[in-house]
Amino acid sequence: QVQLVESGGGLVQAGGSLRLSCACATSGRTFSTFAMGWFRQGPGKEREFVATISGLGHYTFHGDSVKGRFTISRDNAKNTVYLQMDSLKPEDTAVYYCAADRRGAATARMTTYDYWGQGTQVTVSS
Repeated sequence: QVQLVESGGGLVQAGGSLRLSCACATSGRTFSTFAMGWFRQGPGKEREFVATISGLGHYTFHGDSVKGRFTISRDNAKNTVYLQMDSLKPEDTAVYYCAADRRGAATARMTTYDYWGQGTQVTVSS
């Protein structure tokens, strides 16, 4: 069983920054064997891919809408994955979800992720 808890969301003005964290509790399996991803769901929108990172952090991939502004990273010693969000825009307003892939594929497809957090709200005001 894997439990994911996101934190760091809040209200920020356009152009500002936030850093989201996702703490992962695993049962008998090393955190570094999981690929991790961030997804988001804005009001009235479908859930969309934001970023993913491989188990050891050597590979990252960001969605087009956040490329150059957001950065995914992880600290395997702390069982935590991060999403640094800079130059935030009102259209980044969404609930942000952390997800874990036990096969370590690090893809943009939601269906490859086995475990999900409850989400953290990010609101960007104009």
